[in-house]
Amino acid sequence: MSIGEAADIIAEAGELVTSLMLRPWGQVSPSVYETGRLVSLAPWLTGHLERIDYLIRTQRQDGAWGAPDGYGLVPTLSATEAVLSVLTREEPGTDREALTGAADRGLRVLVTWLSGPLELPDMPAIEHIVPSLVARINQHVEGLPGQAPMPLPKAMSYDTLHAVRSWVKSGVEVPEKLLHALEIAAEEAAGAPGIRPTPIGSVGASPAATAAWLGERGGHEPARGHLETVVRLHGGPVPVGLPITVFERGWVLSWLLRAGVPVEVPPEMVAGIRAAIGPAGTPAGSGLPADADTTSVALYALALLGAPHEPDSLWGFRSGTHFSTWPGEQGVSVSVNAHVLDAFGEYVRRRPAAAPHYDETIAELAAWIRDRQQPDGSWTDRWHASPYYATVSCVLALDAFGGDVSAEAVRAATEWALETQRPDGSWGRWEGTAEETAYAMQILLLTRGRTDPRRLRAADRGHKYLSRSTGGDHPPLWHDKDLYVPLAVTRAAVIASSHLIRQARAQVV
Repeated sequence: MSIGEAADIIAEAGELVTSLMLRPWGQVSPSVYETGRLVSLAPWLTGHLERIDYLIRTQRQDGAWGAPDGYGLVPTLSATEAVLSVLTREEPGTDREALTGAADRGLRVLVTWLSGPLELPDMPAIEHIVPSLVARINQHVEGLPGQAPMPLPKAMSYDTLHAVRSWVKSGVEVPEKLLHALEIAAEEAAGAPGIRPTPIGSVGASPAATAAWLGERGGHEPARGHLETVVRLHGGPVPVGLPITVFERGWVLSWLLRAGVPVEVPPEMVAGIRAAIGPAGTPAGSGLPADADTTSVALYALALLGAPHEPDSLWGFRSGTHFSTWPGEQGVSVSVNAHVLDAFGEYVRRRPAAAPHYDETIAELAAWIRDRQQPDGSWTDRWHASPYYATVSCVLALDAFGGDVSAEAVRAATEWALETQRPDGSWGRWEGTAEETAYAMQILLLTRGRTDPRRLRAADRGHKYLSRSTGGDHPPLWHDKDLYVPLAVTRAAVIASSHLIRQARAQVV
């Protein structure tokens, strides 16, 4: 690696870390789902016409919105309902012909999907969001010639939705986990007495939830001011979740530091991460519940920074031989458990005297993760659409802290990465992407056997693909109510991978 190349990477990493301080709420892509909810719920909010235009522009030729493989249902429901709500209100300044065409195309694809077998991804609150939107669309099209009511997907019902709305209306305190999708409560959410915005004015770290609580007039000044700020970030469209302060900082620093990228981290950022970790852990951002994923990655980043923090807050998430994202979680996540393994393992590495307290759990976690490896050597996860994210999370944790018994699992994962590289040098689930290519390169370059010439050749081809790719062009792959891109996090992954291959080249020479 030349001095100039090294300097470029260090400078880019430094600029990225600085941006975390300048934009403390986080850098997140716009969401079709969340933007559609604001079009429907908050037509009084600045940027309304821009949000409508965004929905029209992002509709696919087949009438849907969003990604393949069932990921399009939620954004297509939201965008179609939003367009129908604009048509129902007969809003001035809108292109009725374009809106009618978009609504017709959206309804046609939804009828096809909902009338046949439909496999849906494991997305937060999907079991509440889909019934709420189907019900709203059916209200819009009731009585229209040739338009029968849309059915719900199998295994879904309106029962839990009605229960949530009654709960919100009763005025009791609403759990933070539910607040993130408060918009499902519809009119009952407006001014609900059991809900209080955070100090920055958000409800549930969600623009849609905040708008639902504000209601038709949006009179609560701190909450409305928060929304006015959020809509300016992308000129009207909004992200699915904000703020994500601790999540973003933890992941960015972990990617960079694990790869050995020299970066100067402001001491106030380190102090802020440490202060965010309480006895129950830390949430991704203000207004969300504490979760094991953010907590463990924050702890791991602190240890890499030379400021290890006792990880005992993670015990509250333990569920048998594995850890839940939060207590009472339905389903499990391999990436969360891989990150918990990182947190415990790195803490013990920095504090060897603590080993007796954690060694047994570290071994159990590693075994649990190994048992969930797919026959082809990969892993899949509930918090990301790509197996490359799940696999890099699991294989790096196992390689570092899983012991020799994990060697075969690591080898199988690297073989899978080698075998799934695309002809253009990229990796990806649906298409080659910079983010997934960066993860595959880390699988090859951060695990035992990294000097294998096959790995170096594959990683070199991957880096050439990254060099050709558009810097900020990352399709949404992360799971929330809608797929999204944590832009600073994906940029950090690419920087880390570029640093690794340049280091590997220099060592070979």
